Amino acid sequence: MKQHDVHVHPSRASLPRTGQLAWKIAEVAADHVAVERAVVEMIGNRIIDNAAVAAASLKRRPVVSARAQAVAHRYAPGATLYGFSPEHRVSPEWAAWANGVAVRELDFHDTFLAADYSHPGDNIPPILAVAQHCGRSGADLIRGIAAAYEIHVDLVKGICLHEHKIDHIAHLGPSAAAGIGALLNLSPETIYQAVQQALHVTTTTRQSRKGEISSWKAYAPAFAGKMAVEAVDRALRGEGAPSPAWEGEDGFIAWLLGGPQANYRVPLPERGEPKRAILDTYTKEHSAEYQSQALIDLARRMAPAIGDLDRVREIVIHTSHHTHYVIGTGANDPQKTDPHASRETLDHSIMYIFAVALEDRAWHHEKSYASERAGRPETVALWHKIKTVEDPEWTRRYHSHDPREKAFGGRVVVTLDNGRVIEDELAVADAHPLGARPFGRSDYIGKFRTLADGIVSPTEQTRFLEAVDRVEQLRAGELESLNFVVDASFLGKSEAAGVFDWKSGGRQGAVGMPVSRRSI
Repeated sequence: MKQHDVHVHPSRASLPRTGQLAWKIAEVAADHVAVERAVVEMIGNRIIDNAAVAAASLKRRPVVSARAQAVAHRYAPGATLYGFSPEHRVSPEWAAWANGVAVRELDFHDTFLAADYSHPGDNIPPILAVAQHCGRSGADLIRGIAAAYEIHVDLVKGICLHEHKIDHIAHLGPSAAAGIGALLNLSPETIYQAVQQALHVTTTTRQSRKGEISSWKAYAPAFAGKMAVEAVDRALRGEGAPSPAWEGEDGFIAWLLGGPQANYRVPLPERGEPKRAILDTYTKEHSAEYQSQALIDLARRMAPAIGDLDRVREIVIHTSHHTHYVIGTGANDPQKTDPHASRETLDHSIMYIFAVALEDRAWHHEKSYASERAGRPETVALWHKIKTVEDPEWTRRYHSHDPREKAFGGRVVVTLDNGRVIEDELAVADAHPLGARPFGRSDYIGKFRTLADGIVSPTEQTRFLEAVDRVEQLRAGELESLNFVVDASFLGKSEAAGVFDWKSGGRQGAVGMPVSRRSI
């Protein structure tokens, strides 16, 4: 890996393309090195993981709304939507939109945390949608996803967005555009323009994750994926983008990040170096913000020792800066202690999450957030006894580059009404690669079968999983098999019978993605 310094350059000191971050990203994406076996295996895991959480979210309102928007844009060849048969196809940018919301709605798929935060699995819906529309092979798909994960993780390692209240999808737009470029075997010039446009249109604020959090939290990465598809489409037509996007005098760093004096160091693979970044990422066993994963496991472990929770006087969670200020009491968001708060707000309240995990000694993606669950008087009483504090040591470990030392959990001190103190700590979640029960292929399959139960038939589940097992061997035009079809009884009559009737009023998509390989 090579470290690249990225900082503002005034317009009078023209920065050559080869010195720009967008060009360096484009060269990495266009460098088609062989994908290592462990990376292929992990890509398969994450395709399964995305499908699992999408299946569980298909009937949730934000997902239904996004899908209703998508089906107004039928297109041939087009791309498929989670849950529906291959003949029901929409324009790829709208498939990226609908499928992206389905993947993100439950806050239940993969994560990478470093200088900033990310869910790199959000790259998969737009890349898969374009791959289906363009008739690409499984090997092409693998190449595109590996490139997207590499760029996404490297940007997250090098550039902190949240310090300046910029939402983390500003790293996702460029990485998805780069991944689509790698998928389609595009030139560095085309990828360069697409990456810059994707950055330019996906820079939004973190208010989407502050105060009363709305369903936009699920829509935001889908929006970035949709913008990435459109950015590549526009670049394929020969159009340019604002440049240099990161380093320009009026660009991203100058006005939205650290300013003219800031310098960022972004690691990127050398030419010919395999793209391995997906192996640094980790998924979730529990449907909640990643910082809560280890603390849910710790709550389950501590509950027997605490015993009668009515005797708890106070619980203090000593943790990292991120946990304290984003999902803890350091956020100073009264909504995080409100039993009437939205699900999106509750899954960003470690006080609520820890209280419920202590009481139930378990976590469920729906039951743990139900309004009647959040409103239990005993839960509210315990919830309001919990606070977080930043511990410099946990902050240091959070930012450590040593994977054996890096930590996302905390130390919990419970004081009972008789003065007895019970404390314990956990650095990483049980499902983390260095945790007590690291997730492997069998765990991803188990997660999929559990979340798809009653939604996708056992036969269809098996067909989908077998397609993932041979993803590298899938030929051009066979990527539709990486979708799953739901049981007809699962959908309401209106959607099953009416949403896909393709009446004449439906608008058609208008993308220029190449359908044949002659333009690639």
